Amino acid sequence: MAVTIEEIKRLRELTGVGMTDAKQALEAADGDFDAALKEMRQKGLTKAEKRGEREARAGIVGTYNHDSRIGVVVEVNSETDFVARNEIFTDLVKDLAMHIAASSPVYVSAEDIPAAERDAKKQELLASDALKGKPADMADKIVEGQLGKYFAERCLMDQPYIKNPDQTVGDYVKEHIAKLGENIVVRRFSRIALGEVAS
Repeated sequence: MAVTIEEIKRLRELTGVGMTDAKQALEAADGDFDAALKEMRQKGLTKAEKRGEREARAGIVGTYNHDSRIGVVVEVNSETDFVARNEIFTDLVKDLAMHIAASSPVYVSAEDIPAAERDAKKQELLASDALKGKPADMADKIVEGQLGKYFAERCLMDQPYIKNPDQTVGDYVKEHIAKLGENIVVRRFSRIALGEVAS
């Protein structure tokens, strides 16, 4: 199947790869745009994982205000000021701030969960009636699964991204790492809702 220049450009825009790479991906997928896009995203995510080890200290602090009732401040870092000023990066920060407003995460990632909170939740789940009479090893597996689900809902990077629930926020950030060619780190955020009492 013939590959059109429009498809090559579209694939390039969506993935941040060069024209040659986009053309080769489409040819390898026999002109199947979705298959080529999936393949390029996988390659991009692999590269993004490697970039994740590089230090990111530039960046911006983004804000979002929803209806004067919910406010969000988020710090997102890149490796260079050049990328921090890029429209793709600034749009990412806006999207993240909007997601935080809508989804109320508590932590950036699972690494930020205090051990005491994790242990307390584990004990609470182990004491539930549903686990009574189950063998200890089975109960532990069930609780680990429940813990993973409970904290995934509270960790920004593990939440389904509001504009595309088929991917996590973490994967959405990795896509941008692949597009921009730099490590990107969501450093911290704060969400304030009108009338909400801080815990």
